[in-house]
Amino acid sequence: MKICLISVEIFAWGKYGGFGRSTRMIGRELVKRGIDVTAIVPRRAGQKRVEVLDGIRVLGFEPRRPFSALELIRVADADIYHSQEPSFTTYLSQRSMPGRKHIVTFRDTRDIKDWWIELLHPSLNYSQVISNFIYEDNFLVHSAVRKAERWFTAAQLLIPKARRKYRLPRDPEFLPSPILIPTNVEKSESPLVCFVGRLDRRKRPQLFFELAEQFPDVRFEAVGEGRDSTWERELKSKYGHLPNLYIRGFVDQFGGSELSSLLARSWVLVNTSAREGLPTSFVEAAGHGCAILSEIDPDGFSSQFGCHVTDGDYANGLRLLLQDFNWREKGLRGMEFVRRTFSLSDSIDKHIHIYEGFGRP
Repeated sequence: MKICLISVEIFAWGKYGGFGRSTRMIGRELVKRGIDVTAIVPRRAGQKRVEVLDGIRVLGFEPRRPFSALELIRVADADIYHSQEPSFTTYLSQRSMPGRKHIVTFRDTRDIKDWWIELLHPSLNYSQVISNFIYEDNFLVHSAVRKAERWFTAAQLLIPKARRKYRLPRDPEFLPSPILIPTNVEKSESPLVCFVGRLDRRKRPQLFFELAEQFPDVRFEAVGEGRDSTWERELKSKYGHLPNLYIRGFVDQFGGSELSSLLARSWVLVNTSAREGLPTSFVEAAGHGCAILSEIDPDGFSSQFGCHVTDGDYANGLRLLLQDFNWREKGLRGMEFVRRTFSLSDSIDKHIHIYEGFGRP
């Protein structure tokens, strides 16, 4: 069986996001099961046209020449083309290989309101957001999504949203992303609060840094880097002097255990984003026993496993979690849920079951 994963990134070559992390994790684990996996992604700086990453054959096309992906889709010669969020390459894969199976996982379905938030908080600039919108959300993409054999979502909240946006005839099915969950965790003896995400405008990391100012007796650690280096330098210049704040920068979770170690020691994960789908960081942090503090509440992760901030007052939410060790009970509840729902082996089993259900051509 040959699988081709289609994504806008693969957590390598300078592009590190949730789509890429899930694509790489799925591909890596499928390879371990003896499955032939190819990934087709836009080519990034330093990336060759053909690379091998964790056993995945990665084919890269020039982002400014999206039709160049047609050749790579034929080279992949896969039985199943699995889009990790729809994009123009989803359409091209159907056009290039109409006799093969095509399926879609919705990872962050964005409506007009979501795209407006993206435009107000661009990771890099306005043209980057508009370019993403054209590539990922045009009428050809919508048509290709409706023609796919099956549809899945990475979060329950996306089921009605994706069906409504793409005018699907039935609900997509929930397909949890694979999460590597530690067998045990040992929490820090003193309060430790973490942030995991890009230092981009939409993520609003400054709110996390302001928390560090308000809680001088609590240790804060941030993992991530931004796409706008100038804006990131301004943030570090303004908040980097705080003695209880450590900004680690980018951590490659595929290259070591540093991120898992931080989550295992942390009491609370703070997410300050203006909008999200279901962030991978939520699931990973909950899987490590962290309580979740956020204004967004996808699939009830904040309200059930932490504190859902409804009035913008992160400081009050953090006080509530730290008070009487409330974070611990929330974290344990989240850990149990993630182990039941998102375990790596169970998720990969489900992916393989879906693929095998199509049979071989």
